[in-house]
Amino acid sequence: MKLLRVGPAGAERPAVLDETGTPRDLSGLAEDIDGTLLADEAALARIREAAASGELPALDAGSRIGPPLGRIGKIVCIGLNYHDHATETGAAIPEEPILFMKAPDTVVGPDDTVLVPRGSVKTDWEVELAVVIGRTARYLESDEEALASVAGYAVAHDVSERAFQIERGGQWDKGKNCETFNPLGPWLVTADEVPDPQALALRLWVNGELKQDGTTADQIFPVAQVVRYLSQFMTLYPGDVINTGTPAGVALGRPEPKPYLRAGDVVELEIDGLGRQRQELKGA
Repeated sequence: MKLLRVGPAGAERPAVLDETGTPRDLSGLAEDIDGTLLADEAALARIREAAASGELPALDAGSRIGPPLGRIGKIVCIGLNYHDHATETGAAIPEEPILFMKAPDTVVGPDDTVLVPRGSVKTDWEVELAVVIGRTARYLESDEEALASVAGYAVAHDVSERAFQIERGGQWDKGKNCETFNPLGPWLVTADEVPDPQALALRLWVNGELKQDGTTADQIFPVAQVVRYLSQFMTLYPGDVINTGTPAGVALGRPEPKPYLRAGDVVELEIDGLGRQRQELKGA
């Protein structure tokens, strides 16, 4: 299934995408697309049955699409998780996953405005595969257990301010948690529709120019390994999100003068089977 949330910010309605691309209202079956729903196999089964019946009411296909997940618990991110990205930035291949966190309030819809922070000179783009957790995961022992805990996948844009992240001391979080810095969606695609998360192509354009063109096959730490690894250090709960890193092609890895984002730029990104995003940038 392709689950989504449709409507004004803060008032989105839960929906499922039908075979024609029309969002169908799930308000009668679910309060929201969130961890509570994703952990309820019976509720998901009812949604599948209702979606197959073709009887769910249609929502306006032109309405705003919000983030496909509400009430996000935490967002855990993996840095330098593609071989080609580590190479382009001159970084050593990490021996263990590099972790940082993004606050859930950075999440916006896939086509919402992204704000360039005040004082920013190095706002950068990063297309990423987001993993959404569907069952509690702690001290997992196998990759099979790890993948069984995944409810689904989505497109994430891990917008980053490199000067804040790298040049201002401390940890990476300053450059990762500015408002609007995590567009998510358009859909949460359930795991049964993604048989191999290591076989997905990712692409990103800035003002129509292709900047990133990679594949999750290049990940240093694959999805299953990342989920299992994280479960040794923290408990993952339904509704948690993992951003799994970005391939080569970011502004940071380009020759000088590096083409960092500015107000007025348009970023578009997609992952095969998971949908497409488009953001216009404005000043904060």
